[in-house]
This record gives sequence, C-alpha cells and structure tokens, in this order.
Amino acid sequence: MSPRLKKLIKLAVVAGVVGFVVLQVFPAKVIGIPTQDIGANPPERFPFDGPPQVEAIMRRACFDCHTNETRWPLYARIAPGSWLMARDIHNGRNHLNFSKWADSEEDERQDDRENCWEQIEAGNMPPWFYILPFHPDAKLSDADKATLKAYFLKNKKEKKDGDDAKKAPAKEAPKP
Repeated sequence: MSPRLKKLIKLAVVAGVVGFVVLQVFPAKVIGIPTQDIGANPPERFPFDGPPQVEAIMRRACFDCHTNETRWPLYARIAPGSWLMARDIHNGRNHLNFSKWADSEEDERQDDRENCWEQIEAGNMPPWFYILPFHPDAKLSDADKATLKAYFLKNKKEKKDGDDAKKAPAKEAPKP
C-alpha cells in the first residue's frame, strides 16, 4: 500500500470519528427532529381491547411506534440513529396512537382499525426499515395478517348494517 493511500485512510478514519462525535452533541432540533422524546414515553395508556393473540402481534410489530409503550434500545440514544428513531416514533404517534384511544369514540376507533388493515394489506406497515435489520420478528406472516384482518374488520359489517338501519325510513304506524 502506498504511503499516500495510508495517509488518506488515516485522514478518513479521523474525520469519521470527529464527525461521529460532533453528531452526538449537535442540536438536532435545529433541523426539525423531535429529540425531546428520545428515551421517554408519555404516561397515557389505553388498555388494548383485542384478543391476546392480536395484542401479541401488535406488540411486536406496531406498539413501538404507535403507542406510548416504546421500547428504547441502546442504539436509540446514539446519533444519527436516535434522530431517525425519534422522527419515526413522533410521526407514528401523531398518525395513530393506540395509547390515546380512550379519548376516541368507538366509531373513530373502528375507522382507525380499518385504516390499519388497509396499510397492512398494502404492505406499508410495518415499514421495511423497522423490520430490517433490528426487528425481524415484526415481519407479519400470512397467519398474522389473517388474525389482524379478522380483528380490524370484525365490526365493519356490523357498522355498515347499523348505518343502513339508520338510513332506512321509519315505518309509519297504522292509523286507527
């Protein structure tokens, strides 16, 4: 190896180490990343109302981003990975937070369930970058998807039937 190449490699390693250290102290809020949430979970909790097998699937594939029960691993405190994780969890909780379902009416929760199924069916949830490389257990099998579909869409027919009953004209009582 030529002395010039050795010098370039050393310089690149030193620049990489310095850059990594700078990232650890850089105020990421300046670029719009919600770092105040890193390592913390808000206190609100809503007991999950689904069957245990559905809860188990959702805990491994959904709850880290869509509840206030996020598991914050060690790498979640090291930039720039911490920034990415904070952004994803912030966005996930803002879009749908199962921990705040107590504040929602049942019709709204059913709409959320149906939207969840649409996202799963389209392959958008859980996102690939959550599954690989750190959460391979979050990948949904066909059996997992069938279980979630049954749960998410269980009230869809009942809701539709109920809406049809509301729209049906009331029968007049016979006149004496």
